[in-house]
Amino acid sequence: MIVEVTSAVLATLREEARRAAPEECCGLLLGAGNRIESASPAANVAENRRIHFEIDPLALLAAHKAVRGGGPQVLGYYHSHPTGHPVPSATDCEHSTGDSRVWAIISDSEVAFWRDNANGFAPLDLRVVDQRRDDETYGK
Repeated sequence: MIVEVTSAVLATLREEARRAAPEECCGLLLGAGNRIESASPAANVAENRRIHFEIDPLALLAAHKAVRGGGPQVLGYYHSHPTGHPVPSATDCEHSTGDSRVWAIISDSEVAFWRDNANGFAPLDLRVVDQRRDDETYGK
């Protein structure tokens, strides 16, 4: 499966990872269908943010509440590996839920996308697209 992502989202992911280093950044991937239109940064509330991430539960609740109000879907999550590679770590695999959400992992300036499925993570092909206006994307 191919995931579409805007160049603005990729820039946001790289900037968030750079800004958070040497700690891990994290947040939500928002959009519709297989198209990621925005990245919403969230506080990393993990105890040891240098080697783990935990998305602030309040950010997750707010995003899901926004979906019920007609906002963009929560397509997945992102986090960085400041000293690693953009592949799921052993810890990431332990936290896999098989919910088919997209995970973006940022390392240096490289961003890789993965599908959280029943067998762990599967790599996703990426197509970079131009930003659409919100009213076109969400049918308003």
